[in-house]
Amino acid sequence: MSARRTLTSDQRVLLVGATVALILGLAGFPTAVVVGLNALGTAMYVLVFIYGIVWFRRMVSRPALVTVTDEEARAVPDRRLPTYTVMVAAYREANVIGETIHALEALEYPADRLELRLLLEADDHETIAAARATPHGSNLEIVEIPSGGPRTKPKACNYGLQLTKGKLVTIYDAEDRPEPLQLRRAAVAFRRLGSQVSCLQARLHYHNTGDNLLTRLFAAEYLTWFDAMLPALAAMGGPVPLGGTSMHIRRTALEAVGAWDPHNVTEDADLGVRLYRLGHKTEVLDSVTSEEANSDFINWIKQRSRWYKGYLQTWLVHMRQPVRLWRELGPRAFLSFNVTVGTTPLLAALNPVFWLLTALWFLGKPEFVQTLFPAWLYYPALACLVAGNFLAFYRTVVGIWIAGRPDLLWVVLLSPIYWLMMSIGAIRAIAQLVVKPSHWEKTVHGLDRLRKPELQYG
Repeated sequence: MSARRTLTSDQRVLLVGATVALILGLAGFPTAVVVGLNALGTAMYVLVFIYGIVWFRRMVSRPALVTVTDEEARAVPDRRLPTYTVMVAAYREANVIGETIHALEALEYPADRLELRLLLEADDHETIAAARATPHGSNLEIVEIPSGGPRTKPKACNYGLQLTKGKLVTIYDAEDRPEPLQLRRAAVAFRRLGSQVSCLQARLHYHNTGDNLLTRLFAAEYLTWFDAMLPALAAMGGPVPLGGTSMHIRRTALEAVGAWDPHNVTEDADLGVRLYRLGHKTEVLDSVTSEEANSDFINWIKQRSRWYKGYLQTWLVHMRQPVRLWRELGPRAFLSFNVTVGTTPLLAALNPVFWLLTALWFLGKPEFVQTLFPAWLYYPALACLVAGNFLAFYRTVVGIWIAGRPDLLWVVLLSPIYWLMMSIGAIRAIAQLVVKPSHWEKTVHGLDRLRKPELQYG
């Protein structure tokens, strides 16, 4: 199960066949074919809306997070804690790598049971020099990743995994500031939950929310996802798209699923699906890692394009054998996977088409729009337009409220701007999937203007 090949031979045949059928259909029966495509798109919206209602109901029930108090985390004697491997894959991060090292050194875990590894590309001399110039303990090692193969984070993590031996493994990004007790909380939680839980995803928050409008919109999305929607998704049962950072995994489970796919640019989402397929459960840990929200529009678009492209890669990889996937996941989890991973980028790319049709309808009710929406299709589409958008707004409001950030409620009114940005990212992702599927567009860090020497966690 690798994204090294975007499409298998069977998928290529299916795509070519569908394309030929579409062209022939448009040539012979253009109106019927376009209405059929419209119906297919509307059906996707209806499916996502129905699933969204179920998801929202689970969200408002406030499913419990895996919680370990400070006292419980510190009560375990050092000698009884499992060995822990912490890896940070970084590239061209000379401006923040010193802070990365300080954040790793601040983790409250016995040094003789903690492996800290900075995974740096061998030709990234500036970052390597900055890392070596920063004072650090003997348990922190700088690992130079040799060239060859895709230059991606998962490739670096696979290389680092071979050089470590911790029973528990976690990944952080260069700009991450995990709360100091996070490793102890995870270790205690794993022991308490037993072998049925193989992965714990910590919550992610942003420390530079107030930089500008974009960071506020981004923070509202993240708070809703990690504090409300992700715990609900885990409680519903099904694959959990991991967050790319601060996911804590038993090494045995990680090795059983083949570690990370070096060709997938959202290796985290793919890993979450593979864990579930082999019977490994994921829960959400009540611990926060503080990150830097993208404050630059172009940087944000590049990052979102990579995320959406990785979701498409993950969907294509696991849908190579849909019948087998159905059997392994079961109907409910199969639906969950397709809604959360498959339709997310597709509908984001499709949204502008329906927005344009809606605008044209209100501006002048052109005849071709009426033709595209016969009565049997018009009413479901209208219901999705009104109820679906209301659900999206209201879900974000509730998510922000659950996260305890009422100061961000006003930005929900500007969500359509953010949705348009998502559409740009999704369209760009689809184009990149065709021309450079495994290309990793680096997110530039260190742009935040509100860096603080001490960050608040919670």
